[in-house]
Amino acid sequence: MEPFKVEKPLIGMIHLSPLPGSYCYAGGGVRPIIDTALRDLDTLERGGADAGLVENLRDTPFAKYASRETFAAMTVVVQEVVRRASIPIGVNVLRNDGLAALSIAAATGARFLRINVYSGVAFTDQGSIEGEAHALLELRKRLGCNVKILADVLVKHASHLSTMEEAILDTARNLPDALVVSGIGTGKRTAPEDLQVAKQSTSLSVLVGSGVRIDNLFTYGEADGFIVGSALKEEGETTAPVDLERVRELAEAVVKLRETD
Repeated sequence: MEPFKVEKPLIGMIHLSPLPGSYCYAGGGVRPIIDTALRDLDTLERGGADAGLVENLRDTPFAKYASRETFAAMTVVVQEVVRRASIPIGVNVLRNDGLAALSIAAATGARFLRINVYSGVAFTDQGSIEGEAHALLELRKRLGCNVKILADVLVKHASHLSTMEEAILDTARNLPDALVVSGIGTGKRTAPEDLQVAKQSTSLSVLVGSGVRIDNLFTYGEADGFIVGSALKEEGETTAPVDLERVRELAEAVVKLRETD
């Protein structure tokens, strides 16, 4: 599965400190934000993660689309992460700014993006959010880039009207490169039956996007990859630094899972 170099990649989250333009931004410019992101990148790489996903998770409360300030700052940070990285880097701009994520990726050399609402409608704490598959694919064509799109299905922190099977079929026909299934919130366990429905309903790769831990990894043996944040952090706290031993432990378990596949 492009752009990853292995089957069932372990994608570790690089959660940025609050960015300029967000309510929680405390000042100080982007240099400290870059330094924190590079520290987490280094830990992920030394621990054996197969990719990193840069996300503005701490920009709460989120707007539906990023401000110009946030867009600009995130571009600078991602550029530094990509320049330093030896693993593929992705971008997710919360709450649902896929066009910003794709633009950042194209400008910086990031290889993939995650978009929370790619198709359909999600009812979120930011209000109703509509998918932007058409605009996203048009922009990718105009930019002439090969950034891969990982599209969430029934994204977390939202309510939905579709069943999982309906949402899988509708999302897949809007031509993403892979799908992501997750639990109800950040760090919350993904229902194994949702993964099974997804794998039975599409030929696209399906990644598990939340709640993967060392003690439940083999529950998701059918998955084509894992996006992990909280479980790789110190004490499992989402806002904490990435923990080297947690990354190593999960990365080694993923290797064993590949060997048994």
